[in-house]
Amino acid sequence: MIHIRRHRKLPKPLSTKGKAERAKLCRQYSADADGFRNGRRRFRFLRTIYASRAVKQALFEAQHGKCAFCESKLTATSFGDVEHFRPKGAVRQEEDGEKLLPGYYWLAYQWGNLFLSCQLCNQRFKRELFPLTDPSHRARCHTDAVAAETPLLIDPAREKRPEALVSFRGEWAFPVGNDARASATINCLGLNRAGLLEQRLQRYRYLLALQEIIVAARRYPADGELTAQAAIAERRLLAARRDRAEYAGMARANFGGG
Repeated sequence: MIHIRRHRKLPKPLSTKGKAERAKLCRQYSADADGFRNGRRRFRFLRTIYASRAVKQALFEAQHGKCAFCESKLTATSFGDVEHFRPKGAVRQEEDGEKLLPGYYWLAYQWGNLFLSCQLCNQRFKRELFPLTDPSHRARCHTDAVAAETPLLIDPAREKRPEALVSFRGEWAFPVGNDARASATINCLGLNRAGLLEQRLQRYRYLLALQEIIVAARRYPADGELTAQAAIAERRLLAARRDRAEYAGMARANFGGG
């Protein structure tokens, strides 16, 4: 997980239709709060707004075509899900915890609450989870203060250096200093799931091979061919630590930079 720099300008569907829909949702809740809390009534959210092509494209560019959480590249055949950091429909403090209704409906079209996520991070792991250090401070409607919450999940757009909290030993993600937020983020998003570990391990081994070429060239500076190979390896290792690279956080933790 690395820091994500969102575009300052909101995608047009959010600043126009999204703004109007938010006002509509707030009016509906105010008219029948009990109905929405007991599940008798449900909000209708418009994917054509929060997951519109313009929103997806803006997120895709800001995130360099990667999942905001696991940093796996999103391909043309799997463009990813527009994920709500604070869940819009319902929310849970823990995996088997009570399902609270409604979710953060008033943030359904808020630019700062949207990320592009791979389907596994979103649909299999995070889903309705949004744990807080103190659940009693949870905002339950649009008149409550979200600022009073202290989320356990790391927001990669707000956190300037997520890699200072979630680091890597080889392909394995771990919480720096047993940080509670890092632990919750790793667990809730499945950042050490089997398939992801395998993908990161392949990347790690490739980068390790590059580093070994560089080290060998330093031992044998008279070997011109090896020195030339090392120059290429250094460029590739540098590129692997840049924001646009897949698993850049893992590369930085194991091979420096950031």
